[in-house]
Amino acid sequence: MTSDSTRILVVEDDRNIIDLVQANLLVRGFDVVVSRTGDDAVELLDSVKPDLVLLDLMLPRVDGFDLCREIRSDSSVGIIVVSARRGEQDKVRALNLGADDYLTKPFGVDELLARITALLRRSRPAPAADEPHSPITFGSVTIDIEARLVTKHGHPVHLTPTEFALLRELALAPGRLLTHSVLLRAVWGPGYETATEYTRVYIRRLRAKLEDGDDHTLIATEPRAGYRMALPTAAGAI
Repeated sequence: MTSDSTRILVVEDDRNIIDLVQANLLVRGFDVVVSRTGDDAVELLDSVKPDLVLLDLMLPRVDGFDLCREIRSDSSVGIIVVSARRGEQDKVRALNLGADDYLTKPFGVDELLARITALLRRSRPAPAADEPHSPITFGSVTIDIEARLVTKHGHPVHLTPTEFALLRELALAPGRLLTHSVLLRAVWGPGYETATEYTRVYIRRLRAKLEDGDDHTLIATEPRAGYRMALPTAAGAI
């Protein structure tokens, strides 16, 4: 493996899907590591340090949901669940446990590659903006867009790349209503405009990490429309 290649950990027991995914990723220059049972996935996460995990939920030895939770508790690596389970409850559960995306089987290679590309883009620092953004303070929360750092009461808050990407969109438009479709297109990409379960789950995740019970509302819900970030409490924030 080359150190500068993008490395993907595929946790999957279906030989046909492994062959399909591995062949298409290798030819595009990705490094691919495979776990066919899932019971060595956490160990591989530590040893090979993948940039992204493709995770099946129906594994022979471990529960895919439990594995998703365990991976997320130890790492901010991008997780795309690839599963034959098509129910919305399964999707919402996986997102709640930390998955960044959910792709149902059967799937096309082009769609898989598009989702991998979009998630890797969120996981990596964006090019510097022409006009740098100063840190923005919302009550007890300060967001440093340039450093990709969020603090609450002065203490760092760990956000996944997808959580930070969503927070960034909201923070750069304080007081403005951002619809579900606008946020979905900006964070997850084209084709997600109706997947409102993504925004619902990730807004809940941000609130759980950033809002206090006695604090003012950081992110307000506009029913059936979208979300609105509070106004900054420090002048000249943007």
